[in-house]
Amino acid sequence: MIRDDIKTALVVAMKARDTTTTAAIRLIQSTIKNRDIELRTASVQPDDDLLITEVLQKMIKQRRESIEMYEKGNRPELAAAEAAEVAVIERFLPQQMSEDEAKAAIDALATEIGAASVKDMGRMMAALKERFAGKMDFAKASGLVKARLAN
Repeated sequence: MIRDDIKTALVVAMKARDTTTTAAIRLIQSTIKNRDIELRTASVQPDDDLLITEVLQKMIKQRRESIEMYEKGNRPELAAAEAAEVAVIERFLPQQMSEDEAKAAIDALATEIGAASVKDMGRMMAALKERFAGKMDFAKASGLVKARLAN
């Protein structure tokens, strides 16, 4: 499980006195704990690895946005710190599908559910999220689905 990998990595980083990695992993654990607290009252509990993958992807997205802002603001040292955190966070994400694999999955799914126009975009995205959660970048997938349905 991803949660166990994170705990193990924290211990290894602490023993190695790697302060950057230790701080990033503690931040990951804190964010996951906050998400766990939010979901205590939820009627349906998501799969643990799926939950953690969503949290990690959101953290990466936030950091990439910060990197972009720091670079525009001419603050390369802050951008580098955020990039280091992204590298640590990405270690715990499952392997993402390549663009070719994503296109093949989208084509197969479109054929399967009979999606023919952009009007079917919502159904396609819902089905993709259901089947490929944690394995696909849905921001990129959205563009691929739109391109596929426009043809």
